[in-house]
Amino acid sequence: MRRYGTLTDFFVIVSGASDRQVSALVEEMQKALGQKDLHPHGIEGVQAARWILLDYDDVVVHIFQEADRAFYDLEGLWSNAPRV
Repeated sequence: MRRYGTLTDFFVIVSGASDRQVSALVEEMQKALGQKDLHPHGIEGVQAARWILLDYDDVVVHIFQEADRAFYDLEGLWSNAPRV
């Protein structure tokens, strides 16, 4: 992403089937990264749990419900960016 002038180096895009699953993915990600002393600078969208964004500075994690992921189509929007 850094070649495209964004504020981050990487996007991680994940989806869950429901608000509960999206919330569980966020909790587990925060727990696992927290054990490595990595904590997000910001979190958005937790209450609705349709699209939650975790900002880890160089890495921004997007956790979507499946329908919202398809609607916003970040992969299509950034289709020129290399996938790693």
